[in-house]
Amino acid sequence: MTASQLERITLAGGCFWCLEAVYERVRGVHHVENGYSNGQAAHPNYEQVCSGHTGHAEVVRVDFDPAEVSLRELLEIFFTIHDPTTLNRQGADAGTQYRSGIYWHSDAQRQLAAEVLREANEHHGGRVVTELLPEANYHPAEAYHQHYYARNPEQGYCAFVVAGKVDKFLASFKRLVK
Repeated sequence: MTASQLERITLAGGCFWCLEAVYERVRGVHHVENGYSNGQAAHPNYEQVCSGHTGHAEVVRVDFDPAEVSLRELLEIFFTIHDPTTLNRQGADAGTQYRSGIYWHSDAQRQLAAEVLREANEHHGGRVVTELLPEANYHPAEAYHQHYYARNPEQGYCAFVVAGKVDKFLASFKRLVK
């Protein structure tokens, strides 16, 4: 599989550790990178993003093989493992960096994501606050944020928050587990 055959989608659904831990387990996903996207600062760091002054969201860039897993399936996972109805919040994590967003890389992705977003909004009674925008001003997160759950499964946040999202994925999407 060459990189040119892979597609990329960028997703924000609260803390990036949660999304990364799930998408690293999805069949057809070849690479997941934590980062910051759709804010104003050129090269933000974690502390700047957490301050709320950069406008960036915590995101994961997901590189996947569409022959193994479809974008629709990745988005169905996305809407299952986070709450798309809470503005700038996931559980106890609050701030604009924890907003829900789908950041597309092609017009075809935008169209499909808009369709799945409409379906999710109907399912949630019109309460979905997920933004749909092109990826902009992306910057990778620091090395210590990469593969965080895999390296720190017993850490408090990982054990109590991330593990629950991983378990929900494993129970709901058995056919897509690596």
